[in-house]
Amino acid sequence: MLKKISSLERMLLVSVSFTMLLLFTRFVYTKELAYCFYVWNTFLAVLPLLFSRFLIRLNRFNLRAILLLGCWLAFFPNAPYMITDLFHYTEKPPVPKWFDLLLVTSAAWNGLLLGIVSLMQIEQFLARYLKERWVKITVMISFMLCGYGVYVGRYLRFNSWDAVTEPQKLLYTFSLHILRPQEHIMMWAFTFLFGTMFGITYFTLKQLSAVTTRPGIVTIPFSRG
Repeated sequence: MLKKISSLERMLLVSVSFTMLLLFTRFVYTKELAYCFYVWNTFLAVLPLLFSRFLIRLNRFNLRAILLLGCWLAFFPNAPYMITDLFHYTEKPPVPKWFDLLLVTSAAWNGLLLGIVSLMQIEQFLARYLKERWVKITVMISFMLCGYGVYVGRYLRFNSWDAVTEPQKLLYTFSLHILRPQEHIMMWAFTFLFGTMFGITYFTLKQLSAVTTRPGIVTIPFSRG
């Protein structure tokens, strides 16, 4: 099974496992369920990566691809949503504060990485069928949709499956945000700033990847004085 995943996916597995190990250690030590919501939230954050992974293996843009794209978009904000779980971080004795800090920051990092890698795979798939300009526009729009999805999830408590179970309620809320933007300044500010932050991180990691794979780059090792 592990032979079928890439080296990047292995590192994602290691990163998620590290967070789960911290969570399990905390539970064994305290016998309390504090922060156990990370198990469910991490599962939701992995889903967009699974959808994009299935999608990128397709050889044509067909109905199956459209369905996978729709599922990916519905669950995509669940990954970077984990950044907002930092709001739950408080000192909870007898666990040392630094231990919980490692727990919540590693979980947030997992969510950010899972979202970015899944979007990279989506971009790679779309590049086969769309012009470069339209691929870039689609990626930029996804940043803002991500910010909006995180907002309605964190503050309005919508879930990804509400798009199926309560589409009328979701569409009504969305229409209010569009038709009465002056009444939802905080939502638009959060959407724009979170989307911008995610976009900066996305393009930064893409540039790092380009630097490390570009031929002719010589890496100079650091030496101790």
